[in-house]
Amino acid sequence: MRARRLLPLALLGLALPAAAVEYGKVLPEKSQITFTSRQMGVPVSGKFGRFAAQVAFDPARPEAGKATIEIELASIDAGSAEADEEVVGKNWFQTKAFPSARFVSTSVKPLGGGRYEVRGPLTLRGHTQDVTAPFAFKTDGQLAVLDGTFVLKRLDFGVGQGAWGDTDTVANEVQVGFRFVVAPASPGGAK
Repeated sequence: MRARRLLPLALLGLALPAAAVEYGKVLPEKSQITFTSRQMGVPVSGKFGRFAAQVAFDPARPEAGKATIEIELASIDAGSAEADEEVVGKNWFQTKAFPSARFVSTSVKPLGGGRYEVRGPLTLRGHTQDVTAPFAFKTDGQLAVLDGTFVLKRLDFGVGQGAWGDTDTVANEVQVGFRFVVAPASPGGAK
């Protein structure tokens, strides 16, 4: 008889949502920003070694999510010292005048199934364009992993000038990938 009285309380407990967790401490040593472009039809991949990322994301309230990412462009690893030297120069990133790229989110939208979409302006080489980046969210123990990719059109940002503006040599589309490993914003994680 007592079990019957406790059953509605137990079912109520199952219906209550779990404590929300806002993830907000990006772990740079576990995170990465990568890219893949095509040069004469051959994929060329690389990454950036230094970036700062501030993320605030609660999967229970994704619309309140925010992100600011700043990439130190001179930290590029394009596969060789010669390539690295070329892409920081005046025809590509021109890092002396434009040392960083910056993205600031304006919205986050749930797509279902642990997938989301973040939008906002990206500023690169003095040009600003709105970008949309779909990403997947999953938890890994106490941490969260945000994995996403989007296509950037380099010529929209003035990247690859002179002979490098020829899209037969270097494709206009560059796939940018990101993986941010994020800890809860507060110790204990629950808000």
